[in-house]
Amino acid sequence: MEIEFFCKEQDEAKWFEDWQGKTWQWYKDVGLSEGRLRWFEHPKESLAHYSKRTVDIEYEFPFGWGELQGIANRGTFDLTAHSKHSGKDLSFFDPETKERLIPTVIEPSGGVDRTCLAILCEAYAEDQVEGETRVVMRFAPRIAPIKAGVFPLVKKDGLAEIARAFERKLRRKFNTFYDQGGAIGRRYRRMDEAGTPYCVTIDYETKENETVTVRDRDTLGQVRMKMDEVAGWLTDRVALESI
Repeated sequence: MEIEFFCKEQDEAKWFEDWQGKTWQWYKDVGLSEGRLRWFEHPKESLAHYSKRTVDIEYEFPFGWGELQGIANRGTFDLTAHSKHSGKDLSFFDPETKERLIPTVIEPSGGVDRTCLAILCEAYAEDQVEGETRVVMRFAPRIAPIKAGVFPLVKKDGLAEIARAFERKLRRKFNTFYDQGGAIGRRYRRMDEAGTPYCVTIDYETKENETVTVRDRDTLGQVRMKMDEVAGWLTDRVALESI
């Protein structure tokens, strides 16, 4: 993926640093550890002929460091070359300063496949829970394919019907998954392997006071809350606004 960002030549350093900051933060927002990220500054002697400056953001994969995205200051080369060979004036008139100029191009260019690979490498983990090895994908909640699993504690006594109805309600706003097969612990493990950050369990107390148990994938902690509070609670944790 490539983006062509145009700016005034005198502002190129400011905008280059702005793109660096936003790029770094974006990779953190999708779940990559800051300790596995670094910048590589291309030395002048290895720059492409059109580049005034190029930096790569790299990730430490299990097989070593690899590039995720490059940011290049292409200067005025692109539009100057197009103007020369097309015979068209591609300069820009700034109505505020009353000047005509050829914009500088800042080009962030990243790969979707390598980013997905980095996210998978970052997320995969194994730990010990109750004496068993647990495989878990620790996706950042905002990018997890399934945001919440919904389970009845048991299938009888109307709990399954309540759980199904609640899952359908949550599904209007989130990607959710309903599961009533097997022991509750096994259902948790299946959601852990899928990277689902939260699981909601409907139990007998739900029938009494309309509260549910919400379990956190990473801490294994559980909190009790009202059913009508769950959607807002999830929204606060899986929102995509900052990406």
